[in-house]
Amino acid sequence: MLTLAASLLLLAQEDVDLFEKRIRPVLHAACIPCHGPDKTKAGLRVDSRGALLRGGDTGPAIKVGDPDGSLLLKAIRHADPDLAMPPKKAGKKLRDDQIRDFETWIRAGAVYPGAAEPSGVKHWAFQPVVDPGLGIDALYPAQGPAADKRILIRRVTTDLTGLPPTPEEVDSFLADNSPGAFDALVDRLLASPAYGEKWGRKWLDLVRYADTAGENSDYPAPQAWRYRNWVIDAFNRDLPYDRFLREQLAGDLLERPTREQIIATGYLAVARRFGHDTDKDMHLTYEDVIDTLGKSVLGLTIGCARCHNHKYDPVTTRDYYALYGIFASTRFPFPGCEAKQKPRDLVPLPGSAEQAYAVIDGKPEDARLQNRGEPTMPGEPVARRNLELFGAQPLADPKASGRLELARWLTDPRHPLTARVMANRIWQGHFGRGLVATPSDFGTRGAAPAHPRLLDHLAARFVDGGWSMKALHRTILKSAAYRQADPGRRRLDAEEIRDALLVASGELDRSAGEGHPFPPEKDWKFTQHAPFKAVYDSNRRSVYLMTQRIQRHPFLALFDGPDTNASTAQREVSTVPTQALYFLNDPFFHARSAALARKLLLLPAGERVDAAHRACFQRPATARERTDAAAFIDAYRAGPPAQSELAAWSAYARTLMGSNEFLTVD
Repeated sequence: MLTLAASLLLLAQEDVDLFEKRIRPVLHAACIPCHGPDKTKAGLRVDSRGALLRGGDTGPAIKVGDPDGSLLLKAIRHADPDLAMPPKKAGKKLRDDQIRDFETWIRAGAVYPGAAEPSGVKHWAFQPVVDPGLGIDALYPAQGPAADKRILIRRVTTDLTGLPPTPEEVDSFLADNSPGAFDALVDRLLASPAYGEKWGRKWLDLVRYADTAGENSDYPAPQAWRYRNWVIDAFNRDLPYDRFLREQLAGDLLERPTREQIIATGYLAVARRFGHDTDKDMHLTYEDVIDTLGKSVLGLTIGCARCHNHKYDPVTTRDYYALYGIFASTRFPFPGCEAKQKPRDLVPLPGSAEQAYAVIDGKPEDARLQNRGEPTMPGEPVARRNLELFGAQPLADPKASGRLELARWLTDPRHPLTARVMANRIWQGHFGRGLVATPSDFGTRGAAPAHPRLLDHLAARFVDGGWSMKALHRTILKSAAYRQADPGRRRLDAEEIRDALLVASGELDRSAGEGHPFPPEKDWKFTQHAPFKAVYDSNRRSVYLMTQRIQRHPFLALFDGPDTNASTAQREVSTVPTQALYFLNDPFFHARSAALARKLLLLPAGERVDAAHRACFQRPATARERTDAAAFIDAYRAGPPAQSELAAWSAYARTLMGSNEFLTVD
């Protein structure tokens, strides 16, 4: 037998299901076009329960529990010609079964899930940023003593560059007892090209970067690498974050756009393609763009409003289609697909013959609301504009797509979300967890900030500092909170593990990667049954590996690399048997350990163990470790069967390169 609480919960869910399946779609199709945020006839809005209870010029629209006493029912029954909804001249009266649904709904309490309620704007994330006037150490005091200098240099070097420090860099830092030693270390790391490679990869996670399109045959996008490298370069140049966003959304629309600004619009161009014929499923690509924009920049799940008003946040379906019209007025490159194999609409770069994977403006027009999110069920046109929550400003120039105006709205210094979201991501990159633990969801269902005043301080410093990401890094890294000893450890990211293996073996190629050796375009005949698949390995940093949507790179997939089909705000950390098997059997790992062994064999026998520890752990071996190493080498060399010197030292290198100390950072 159900308990009373369970019975009530079941009834509540039935009421929600009734509203979502049979009431909300009718309101959106028949009522909201005249009684919503864009048009409010007779002072009445029907896009929230509160609006219906307040009513319009003729009084409350509903009386909860009393259908016959509700003006809304009188209107949809056409009992009074002056109140008839929809008006007879606008279309047919609702069906009898639909009217009965409204009667049942009002009688049951008029449950109206959603966030079109005015109270939604009171949520903390939608309020203006207010700097408390205190620094990090006052707002977030350190809980313990300062970290050992050897731990600190490995921590900050890995955090900023994704690479371990060299033994020489460790020695130099340990020997420098001046007050400015750590500040100088931070400045040197921020000036390293490796900084952009590490932090650019974080942005590429958010924008679900891939070198292939993602439709069912996963056609290559050979020019996408230019956007990847633009992101890395933008971080290294410390391109102010407001410009960083504007160039990605509308670089082609800036005055006299440069080659690099056109390439920057790859942010939009790398959107996922869908289906068999991607031309026919572009509405899904626009949804992917809107969803990624909301999560990466605003920390909002805007994509949830495609079919109905957002259930929890003050984002309406009309907001969604206001943005949809902006991107539908944009021409995206066509990478090819099974039905149409030849790529088209790539953007020529100024002053050269170079195929950027970028966007330009197309035919500007407002999109029609799609009832229930179905493009085959068009409703009223929705004017392109900002989200209602942030001002609902219309386009000043309706003859353009609206991307440039959207970029300006998002980067207004007064915007309550843009700076907060990115400041939280930078904090997350150094502490492993954001002040908001749901970094791509600042909405009402996301986590509240653990330290709201600290988050506002960081956001305010970010804007006041000219949106400089490097300046915000310095602010965070120089705090006592960051420099304190921490008993915890984090496992290296997938790219950090692979790069560290190449560093230890002395084989890392530090040059920037460019394109990939895809098959010639004339040979592209990929299908859903024979999609494009390839792995192009190299000794460059892992950020330059070819990244597919349908088939993930085997190493990155094994060690929890990003999901290339969706915006990845924080990576999972798994511990599975196949990871341990990798360190036993994988040819790439064995090749790296053999390379390290060959380096060690060039040294006098008495120096090899120390050199191995310095290469792997950036410290000398202890006396116990030297003794254990000698015993291991002797036993391995002796067999059975007897092994060569190279085989013995390769096996020893594998024990170090697969150890917990190698794979984690304090």
